[in-house]
Amino acid sequence: MIQVSETAKKRVVSLMTEEGYDATKDYVRVGVKSGGCSGLSYELRFDNKVEGSDKLFEDNDVRILIDKKSFLYLVGTTLEYSGGLNGKGFVFNNPNAQRTCGCGESFSL
Repeated sequence: MIQVSETAKKRVVSLMTEEGYDATKDYVRVGVKSGGCSGLSYELRFDNKVEGSDKLFEDNDVRILIDKKSFLYLVGTTLEYSGGLNGKGFVFNNPNAQRTCGCGESFSL
């Protein structure tokens, strides 16, 4: 399961609307791919269809899709949003990550 903070929810809904998605019926697709300075990096995009091996979660009225491979890396993660002058944008607080890079965009297990 992935949790979504209130600030992340507000930003997700705003961005989905800007990009022509409907937050009440479309999805935030979260995944992990090889790369980044720590070995694995996060992916976040919007989608309007569920694939066969996707896991579907909903938290704080945000519908989240995770592919089967990425699910193992993301269990228990909280999606947050950090705005402001020094804000980083979306932040993944992942309890499974043993090491993260300085920017917080990649991790290793």
